[in-house]
Amino acid sequence: MTILFDRIALIGIGLIGSSLARVVKRDKLARTVVASARTEATLKTVRELKIADETTLDPAEAVENADLVVICTPMGVYSEIAKRIAPHLKPGAIVSDIGSVKQPAIDSLKPYLPPNVHLVPGHPVAGTENSGPEAGFAEMFEGRWFITTPPPGTDEAAVEKVTELWRRAGSRIARMDAGHHDHVLAITSHVPHLIAYTIVGTAIDLEEHLKSEVIKFSAAGFRDFTRIAGSDPTMWRDIFLLNRDAVLEMLGRLLEDISVLQRAIRVGDGKTLFDLFTRTREIRRGVIEAQQHIPPAPPPPPKRLTGKKVAKRSARRSASPKPKSGSAKARRGRGKSRNSAR
Repeated sequence: MTILFDRIALIGIGLIGSSLARVVKRDKLARTVVASARTEATLKTVRELKIADETTLDPAEAVENADLVVICTPMGVYSEIAKRIAPHLKPGAIVSDIGSVKQPAIDSLKPYLPPNVHLVPGHPVAGTENSGPEAGFAEMFEGRWFITTPPPGTDEAAVEKVTELWRRAGSRIARMDAGHHDHVLAITSHVPHLIAYTIVGTAIDLEEHLKSEVIKFSAAGFRDFTRIAGSDPTMWRDIFLLNRDAVLEMLGRLLEDISVLQRAIRVGDGKTLFDLFTRTREIRRGVIEAQQHIPPAPPPPPKRLTGKKVAKRSARRSASPKPKSGSAKARRGRGKSRNSAR
């Protein structure tokens, strides 16, 4: 597989950034991967995981001579990051990101970038409720959508290079106007997360005896809500504040629909309930047909031998005849040791 970039800098290396780093390292899509993070503890984890060739606490240092810079921080610090890295970006460099709200991403980054740098915003529609570099995995993006939202006039070669990177990560590619993206994601992602946070918050505020039973007898629906509500609070705070208008519009529609359901339940209008549930089943079938119903999951860990299997293997090794000192096998072993010593 051909190298796409000589040097990629990842500013922030949590769940998504570390997953992308794993893909790049696994498939040799760049000669050098540089990771920048806020804390030395995070960079220590990155080095232990061997998912970056270089690490630094300074984003300005990270982007020097980078062909591609991917901003993977919470969106609330985009402007600060752009100001710090802008003087150190080389001409022709591409700056991208992974944020969930695209028009604010453009508004936060574009004013600070030099005119000879290409801005190609993007959004990998993938993730789990976990965070940190240790939570990432290379299979994260397989079969998931990557939506690119380049501003008008963006260099098409730069757009293609970014989309090719995500294509090789296994993503399906879509291109949208930034504002349209933000309205679509408000209803498919942002409002559902807000509902999950609200329902779990309601459970937290229940009387103590009810709260313990809610946790003990969690049905599948509530378990799914707790999984969603376990996501990174900093990231989601920024998303709701930055996509305020679209989220409030969709919440308004949702509240109107809830009022209709509330009345139907109160007056015993089973037809209204049945008709709605029938229509919503079709949406679920559409999600399944689009193969978006299975959340990305890391590959299973390698199987560990059980106590019995370890004992059997040890027994077989003990029972195997040991080679004599003058045997060919022993001589080969001695030769290999001498070569290794050199």
